[in-house]
Amino acid sequence: MEHLSVAQSQSEINEDMSLKNHPPDKDTDKDTSMEQPTSPRHRKVLARWLPDEAQRPIVDEAPVFSPSLEEFEDTLAYIEKIRPLAEPYGICRIIPPPTWTPPCRLKEKTIWEHTKFPTRIQNVDLLQNREPMKKKPKSRKRKRRRNSRMGSSRRRSASASASGSGSGSSPSEPASSPEAEEKFGFNSGSDFTLEEFEKYAQHFREAYFEKKDSVGETKFTPSVEDIEGEYWRIVEQPTDEVEVYYGADLENVVLGSGFYKKGDRDMDQYVVSGWNLNNLPRLPGSVLSFEDCNISGVLVPWLYVGMCFSSFCWHVEDHHLYSLNYHHFGEPKVWYGVPGSNATALEKAMRKHLPDLFEEQPDLLHGLVTQFSPSILKDEGVQVYRVVQNAGEYVLTFPRAYHAGFNCGFNCAEAVNVAPVDWLAHGQNAVELYSKETRKTSLSHDKLLLGAAYEAVKALWELSASSVGNESTTNLRWKSFCGKNGTLTNAVQARLRMEEERLADIDRESSSLVKMEKDFDSNCERECFSCFYDLHLSASGCKCSPDEYACLKHSDDLCSCEEKDRFVLLRYTMDELSSLVRALEGESDDLKIWASKVLGVQHSDEYQNKTISVIKEEEDKKLKEGSFDLNIDLELDCLENPKEEEVSTSGEINTSENFSASVEPINLGFLIFGKLWCNKHAILPKGFTSRVKFYNVLDPTRMSYYISEVLDAGLMGPLFRVTLEESPDESFFNVSAQQCWEMVLQRVKHTSTNLGLTTLPRLESINGLQMFGLLSQSTVQAIEALDPNHRLIEYWNHKNQTQSESKDHFISSNCSVSLTKGKLFGVDLM
Repeated sequence: MEHLSVAQSQSEINEDMSLKNHPPDKDTDKDTSMEQPTSPRHRKVLARWLPDEAQRPIVDEAPVFSPSLEEFEDTLAYIEKIRPLAEPYGICRIIPPPTWTPPCRLKEKTIWEHTKFPTRIQNVDLLQNREPMKKKPKSRKRKRRRNSRMGSSRRRSASASASGSGSGSSPSEPASSPEAEEKFGFNSGSDFTLEEFEKYAQHFREAYFEKKDSVGETKFTPSVEDIEGEYWRIVEQPTDEVEVYYGADLENVVLGSGFYKKGDRDMDQYVVSGWNLNNLPRLPGSVLSFEDCNISGVLVPWLYVGMCFSSFCWHVEDHHLYSLNYHHFGEPKVWYGVPGSNATALEKAMRKHLPDLFEEQPDLLHGLVTQFSPSILKDEGVQVYRVVQNAGEYVLTFPRAYHAGFNCGFNCAEAVNVAPVDWLAHGQNAVELYSKETRKTSLSHDKLLLGAAYEAVKALWELSASSVGNESTTNLRWKSFCGKNGTLTNAVQARLRMEEERLADIDRESSSLVKMEKDFDSNCERECFSCFYDLHLSASGCKCSPDEYACLKHSDDLCSCEEKDRFVLLRYTMDELSSLVRALEGESDDLKIWASKVLGVQHSDEYQNKTISVIKEEEDKKLKEGSFDLNIDLELDCLENPKEEEVSTSGEINTSENFSASVEPINLGFLIFGKLWCNKHAILPKGFTSRVKFYNVLDPTRMSYYISEVLDAGLMGPLFRVTLEESPDESFFNVSAQQCWEMVLQRVKHTSTNLGLTTLPRLESINGLQMFGLLSQSTVQAIEALDPNHRLIEYWNHKNQTQSESKDHFISSNCSVSLTKGKLFGVDLM
């Protein structure tokens, strides 16, 4: 295969020939930080574009969002707003308002012309099609590749931090270690200034895509689609060797940030904005703000200086964090994203098609050096979406969303991680997965979780003492994550259950439980000796090894000492953590206890009783006024008209037998204006998703969560799907919401009969729309707000007719709470 090189003089070509006849000394060749004169920078571009063999993947585009100036003011609030729409794609593009034009610090002359940065050499033709290093022939013949040393490349000790990375190497690791020599990676390349790199990148692209006519060579500017088709041809069906440079994962000490920071210049909107990536990770509401260390690439942005074909290979973010990438200047970046729900499917597909590489290196995807065709992923049933990011635009990736891509020419981007509160559940899954894979963590997840809980306690306490109208925006935001079934409450409760189960498995006397010192992990990282699980919340130890600890899962593996010498350290007892959950739910006594822990609050009993009395009066007042807090309860035992809402084929609902469900809306979806997408009882948004508890179809003695979704069945209109959350294979489809949930009910009855269960409540019928959450007054109002012009005629005609017959008919005497106030998906309710 032909090789990519750049030559600047005949003497250098002669030097190449000399090197060919007299290979370098072996010891010298092992030093991959010393770029040879045969490197891409010193040779002529010989590979050429083959447009007739283009392999451009045909995949759907990810959503694009254009926030208004008002929406753009609050970064995390905007991410929270678009999450229900964007997360199913794993990736999205955000185009700032036209007035957002932050000056780029990198264009200062002292940086642009005089500051050097390191690069890596990427062999694009080997990103997918390569042999395992152990099976690679010693004298592999490849045209125009001289002194190839891919086997001795250095590998990063940790996985990618911020999106846009395209490397698996680290300048801090020795290149000659046996492990490094067995793994494919990227060699260190030349150091460049930005000015030098731009010239080199432009020369490469012009030479590679040059066209010849009858007169001679002519300059040609390829489109993004031209470059994309050629890139995947090189990756999937290479005919030439193509080597490029990438200035990836550039730490702050190299070039610094592209954004001006506090202290760099006078304070302005760009310095203090949440969209300035130096500020993003620690914004109020991001749980990364509770991390003390400035972890490079996670809390401190990294820069990426690219050229045509330079690549960032498939990966997810550390700890399955969100990432935000800003394109400072230059040619576009092409991204591909896979939603987190398809992460396992992507891994399975890549293992299927690259078995030899995974056999040699099971953690291949952690190295960030393997690209894979979106076309093949799509053929394997993996959802893949595409984004073209232009200068001045952001790309947001979601938790556990695999992403990859390449650059179309000289450009510069910057990326960092962020962790809104909804990330906590994803982060917990990540550390459990890391434990199974015996993989080190870079964050203490429990420290972030407790930090968020402390901040929420502080907010709830201050709100309980403040007068109406004087609440701070930050406190109100934290309150929105609390209450029964609140995002933060659920995250703490899930962690509590995990600890309870693991303590029960240890089966030790309570005397072996010891209170953990507050500064147990303040001065050093504490991790399990076996699986590297973080030990901030609990640790198992023994007198025989005072400096070594295990997580609760590996407690018995620590040593073989007698039980009396072993102990378990607990930062909080299970009772204390249960109290914390109740405090987050709004229980005043528990809130007082935790406020005293977090804030050092100490009041007299008289003041405490007065405070509790005031809180109770406020609660009673809210009930009388009919106020409704979505974060405390979402009860669906209030129907507009139970008899009219009945759509069951089995006849009229007997409300005493009907199941009373509490439904959690997850994704509001969006409207399709067609006859099939509504009926007289409900509007049916495409993409609507909710979560509800019901009898488990596999074990009806248990209540489990189900995910209800409204999908698009094409000409048939909406397709309703209900899935058992803990067992996704248990999924029910129907073009009727009613029939869909009746299938679940019938399956529960069938399983109960087979198991001989006779103690379950008698359930003769079920309301499908109610179980989906489409009859909840709060959800109905939010959905109705999406159709202000009343284009879904059948629904609105029936609603108007019903309201004219009885203005107050929808308030049932059976309602436990009147819904008159609140917000859902940012929509004011009543």
